[in-house]
Amino acid sequence: MDLAFSPEEIAFRDEVRAFIAENYPAELRGKQDEGEELGKAEFLAWHKILAKKGGWSAPAWPTQYGGPGWTATQRYIFSEESARAETIPPLPFGINMVGPVIYTFGTPEQKAQHLPGILAGDVWWCQGYSEPGAGSDLASLRTKAERITEDGKDYYIVNGQKTWTTLAQHADWGFFLVRTDATAKQQEGISFLLIDMKSPGITVKPIITLGGEHEVNEVWLDNVKVPVENRVYEENKGWTCAKFLLAHERTGIAGVARSKRGIEKLKAIAKAEQDGSGQSLLANPFFRRKVAELETDLTALEFTELRTLAGEASGKGPGPESSLLKVKGTEIQQRITELVLEAAGNYAAPYFREFPEGSNEYPIGPEFAHRSAPTYFNMRKTSIYGGSNEIQRNIIAKMVLGL
Repeated sequence: MDLAFSPEEIAFRDEVRAFIAENYPAELRGKQDEGEELGKAEFLAWHKILAKKGGWSAPAWPTQYGGPGWTATQRYIFSEESARAETIPPLPFGINMVGPVIYTFGTPEQKAQHLPGILAGDVWWCQGYSEPGAGSDLASLRTKAERITEDGKDYYIVNGQKTWTTLAQHADWGFFLVRTDATAKQQEGISFLLIDMKSPGITVKPIITLGGEHEVNEVWLDNVKVPVENRVYEENKGWTCAKFLLAHERTGIAGVARSKRGIEKLKAIAKAEQDGSGQSLLANPFFRRKVAELETDLTALEFTELRTLAGEASGKGPGPESSLLKVKGTEIQQRITELVLEAAGNYAAPYFREFPEGSNEYPIGPEFAHRSAPTYFNMRKTSIYGGSNEIQRNIIAKMVLGL
């Protein structure tokens, strides 16, 4: 595998780097540096800027739907430069998840209605997959949709509950898996619906995480009326869309470029911090070995991701290799946060993080430690969402190893 960039690719890298430096919002950078909670406007600010730059908000989209038509190498360079600059990536629910489902399986009307808003960042999407009794075993979902005809028009009446719905409190639309045939085998009785989150009967309830953040939610659907025209693909064939979407999601979850940046920051922290003997943590052979093992694993994962991108460039969609990327990528992300937490030591304790409003006190210890515990807690979820890593290992055993 030739990893050397061509002159054209180097020029593209320089263009991306310069564009980010010149256009990334200073206000957004300031809020990131201060660790402030970001709202809907902040999440979408960079997305909208990228969208105006020839569809850069959707690196993998074909040009016919407004994407830039980049090669696999260009997408890799863009992800590297974005991670290097620590930009907030466009949220995946529209761009990386439902968007490709719509332009692959959707009707011309669905494409015309939804793709422009997704690309531009004008419409916020959420994912209605997991349920209290159907997470990794997603095919056992129980949210049901019953078909009716009213005034000559066909609708689904949807009832059920979804959980862990990320950022649904901001969502304009959601894509939901629902059961449309209770008598069929689990995976054969599911349909894929696009639902307006302003529809009567939808209730979003917050779930506060261990880090004290409102990131995920419960979504209740009580007799929600959804036009049948909002179904993507055939009735009871939604599992085809679900598998397609999950393969793209798992590839993105790997987060190789941002893990590389995470290791760089970890090494900088370890050089600055001292262990009990007074030497830097990175000089400590035990800590240095952990960092070296992490870098080795990430390099191997990066080569796997490059092979996957090369396969996509030749027309192959992400297959079981997306499970490999998901398992190893999330484990590496978690190990990075574990080592940052180890470097922070006692200063990571949650009660050092905040003081009463108006107090003259300030958080104790190095700045990097203030968010280390919440970040560590938050990253526990990465090995669960998108299909738990245990399920991914089963897929690898069956599809890759043939067991």
